[in-house]
Amino acid sequence: MFLNLSGKLAVVVGCGTVGRRKLEALRESGARLRTVDPSAPREPGVAHVAEPYRAEHIAGAALVFACATPDVNARVVADARAAGIWVNSASAPAEGDFAVPAVVRRGDFALAVGTGGAAPALARRVREKLESEYDETFGEWVRVLTEVRAEVLAREPDPARRRELLDGFAAWEWLARVRADGAHAVKAAMLALL
Repeated sequence: MFLNLSGKLAVVVGCGTVGRRKLEALRESGARLRTVDPSAPREPGVAHVAEPYRAEHIAGAALVFACATPDVNARVVADARAAGIWVNSASAPAEGDFAVPAVVRRGDFALAVGTGGAAPALARRVREKLESEYDETFGEWVRVLTEVRAEVLAREPDPARRRELLDGFAAWEWLARVRADGAHAVKAAMLALL
């Protein structure tokens, strides 16, 4: 599941190594960020609560990440559940509502790899392998497909023909053409088929 967190509050409780990793991943999401940790340094763009965790720290959050000690994380999970907020627990993944996958991003193109929290190191290694196989060209191709899709929907009245065109533009040979000729030339070639 891909969530749109733009403008929504995400809270990270505990700013150790795991908490900082979660915070960095959240930065890209457009979420409003709050951290709760008595000793963590302040970071630009993050509302930091420098005190021990209390339930009111997660008020108004869309997502909460429990990245502190196991006993604090258990309290965070219980409080989030009571408040109807989705929560991720670093120390007890099965106790949370969701697991965070390892992600390869190339513009709007994203590949997510998960193990349900059972083996984060394996998910990371698979992500690293995929990063080398799926280069930045995938992001360019998705950008072209986004632009061309809008044109196809606006200009082609026949649903069957629209489906045929859009399915055809997702064929691997178009990726090869983006690599060889560039995104602008591929977009022009796709639009010429309309």
